[in-house]
Amino acid sequence: MKPLKPSMRERKRYFLVSGKNLKENIPKAIKDFIGVFGMSKTSLSFIKSDKDSAVISVNRESLNHVRASLCVWPEKMSIKMVSGTLKGLKTNKN
Repeated sequence: MKPLKPSMRERKRYFLVSGKNLKENIPKAIKDFIGVFGMSKTSLSFIKSDKDSAVISVNRESLNHVRASLCVWPEKMSIKMVSGTLKGLKTNKN
């Protein structure tokens, strides 16, 4: 099988999110706000997760939907930073 062309690959954005119980709250917030079909479009994946912060990746087209769903969720979650690369996120995190 041939690899995908760069123009056909999925574009991702990386979020640095802080809050409590993020592994459970982030998927719940997205599913509650945009539904199951919308959540499948986001291509949500956890890159790194600590006690009170997490780095997640989402599809570029669903960036605003994910932001809105995290802001609307009753438990406190805040987006510290958004980046197009993991390297950019790590250098500005410190």
